[in-house]
Amino acid sequence: MDQIKELREMTGISVMQCKKALEDADGDIEKAKVILRKKGSDIALKKSERNLGAGVVESYIHNTRQVGAMVVLSCETDFVAKNEEFVKLARDIAMQITATSPQFKSKEDVSKEDTKAAEEVFSKEVEDKPAEMQEKIINGKIDAFLKEKILLEQNYIKDPSITIKGLLESATQKFGENISISKFCRYSVK
Repeated sequence: MDQIKELREMTGISVMQCKKALEDADGDIEKAKVILRKKGSDIALKKSERNLGAGVVESYIHNTRQVGAMVVLSCETDFVAKNEEFVKLARDIAMQITATSPQFKSKEDVSKEDTKAAEEVFSKEVEDKPAEMQEKIINGKIDAFLKEKILLEQNYIKDPSITIKGLLESATQKFGENISISKFCRYSVK
């Protein structure tokens, strides 16, 4: 019972799901967290087709007053949208945007022109490398570059062990609704 309570406090996921994950992990809390994350991905995928009819607009302004961001975090119902934890999630995502300055929400938003421009820059950097290695190096550099620029691919600043996509999947599991970032923007003085 203590392990179930501890796992629930760590994840915010229902008691029944925590109990099942601990049973599947033979009482190992770390394995249970991995099981819950995997299950969160599956649940998010199933719910991803649901209509998003509610949500919140949340902002974060850094204490220097020089940079800030706004995000529209969407969900299915007003019940979830009004939940304090949902609003906090939106604020944390706005903080992420303020700190990391992503250009794109997902991989699908990256145009071929953006990829080609990055490829041209990285091609010049690897000219002195063996020809058979150049493509692998360029692809690795492009992947790393895009991971920094794509919000859903970024490591969450408050817990680098998960991505923003993983954070949303966990929230979908926790709230039982499809949750998605609909829009975001970042502003800075400089």
